[in-house]
Amino acid sequence: GGHIFLPYFCVCFSNPCATTGRVQRGAVSVVEGEVGWLSCPLFSHPLSTTTHLHPEHRHPPQSVAAGRRRKCGLPVAVAPIEDLIPLQEGKTLDCPDLQDATKMSESTPKVQWYFARHLVCGWYPFWNSDREQKGNSLQVHLMMEQYQGLYYCRVQYQRRNQTLNFTRSINVTAILPLSLPKEPSIMNPTNDQIFTVKTGTEVRLVCRGQLPFVLDKPWREIWWTVDGKTLDKLPDRFKQINRCEHSHHFRDLTIESILVIQDFQSQDMKREFYCSVKNERGFDTRRAQLEEEVSLPTVELGCGLGVTLLLMLILFVVYHAFWLELLLLYRSWFGTDERHTDDKEFDVYISYARNSEEEQFVLLTLRRVLENELGYSVCIFDRDSLPGGTITDETLSFVARSRRLLVVVSPGYASQGSQALLELKAGIDTMALAGHLRVILVQYKPVRRKGWVRELRRARVALALVRWQGDKSRELSSRFWKRLRVELPVRRVSSRGEDEEESKEVALMRLHSQNSTNSQTGSSATPSKTTMKVLNSAA
Repeated sequence: GGHIFLPYFCVCFSNPCATTGRVQRGAVSVVEGEVGWLSCPLFSHPLSTTTHLHPEHRHPPQSVAAGRRRKCGLPVAVAPIEDLIPLQEGKTLDCPDLQDATKMSESTPKVQWYFARHLVCGWYPFWNSDREQKGNSLQVHLMMEQYQGLYYCRVQYQRRNQTLNFTRSINVTAILPLSLPKEPSIMNPTNDQIFTVKTGTEVRLVCRGQLPFVLDKPWREIWWTVDGKTLDKLPDRFKQINRCEHSHHFRDLTIESILVIQDFQSQDMKREFYCSVKNERGFDTRRAQLEEEVSLPTVELGCGLGVTLLLMLILFVVYHAFWLELLLLYRSWFGTDERHTDDKEFDVYISYARNSEEEQFVLLTLRRVLENELGYSVCIFDRDSLPGGTITDETLSFVARSRRLLVVVSPGYASQGSQALLELKAGIDTMALAGHLRVILVQYKPVRRKGWVRELRRARVALALVRWQGDKSRELSSRFWKRLRVELPVRRVSSRGEDEEESKEVALMRLHSQNSTNSQTGSSATPSKTTMKVLNSAA
């Protein structure tokens, strides 16, 4: 059935003899087929303030067989009454407005209880002994979670030989047992929790408090204080946002309170921020500990890193383009002049193929630059050897008295049994045995590796190779001469007097060496073991 709304006028008088009074208007919702009554607010006597509907507005009540279950759609004209029952405890439920019906009824009213759960209504008796109807009341002996829901009570009574009825509802909710602790507590922040903040930004401090429900005194609150002051006494940049979460559906609350601080300032680090919770049973508070975020100098770090990378790139490019110049500069400053550490007579011994184009290159270009421009002492066998001497012994002697063996590689170099092959074998053997001689390869013209003699192919891995590139290498500042100077001994610029003195010493040493060689040649007709070894190799 539907609802019927009846407009009414209530005229209230201060006494029965008064002729005027105050008029109130209102509307009463009555379920079709049920009884309703009107009460004037200034009077409480039910017999004199209750008016029943005219019989033409009533419909016979619809009866439901005992134990029958149906879709729960009981119409109720009055909003449900909320009732709370602690778990594992009991309570008696009385049907609302039953006392008013009792006063107007000519006999004892009858009450029938229904329970609605999952949109299904059930008649009394219920499914177990935890709930029992005693008289017109419903006795809950042991409250369980599944007993929550809507309880309907239908009241039936007699008045003026008419059977009247109405329906009311009670919404029963379970709460935690009263024996459990009800003191509030702060879950966050913990004692060791630290909030990291940054000046000039919006800071949010989160506080989560658990506030149990206290029966009959359900009030509870959570708030922030700054230096002992509530937020209503602080500037507008301090705001509080509360978010509630029901815990276990038993009316206990977990409340999250967020303190929003706009434009956080450095002096705010000295303030005391406290979060507090309170209910009827107790109080708890916790201080929020702040730590300023260490701001990385992003701009400074970026600029510094960029400059560092740029410098490294510049240094890499400079080194890649001018590594020869840098190496020569380093050698000129910190290199050791080998003339002061050994008793060698020549800086360079030049080995080349005779009667070829390479010979012109050696005599006109290589020797001239090394001696006249760079100041090296150069030994060339055809120029510095004396007539009448043994070629093998003199070759070995010249190679042994030189700091470098400069081998000019060409297609015709080191043919079998030649002077060049003898010089090459002597230099490689001296470098391998004594270690005081270094062999340098100068490639005058491109030569395929297949055309190299076996000794050169074996020693190529450990030997430096400098390539002559024609006209590009003629200038003293070309890469050829710089690369060659790196392989040659360190030579520092000296004064003219020192050069003349050094030239005299070199001439005397050369004359002494030649005399020693001649005397050995004249006194012994049998070649030395080293000479025989080199001759056998050359053969």
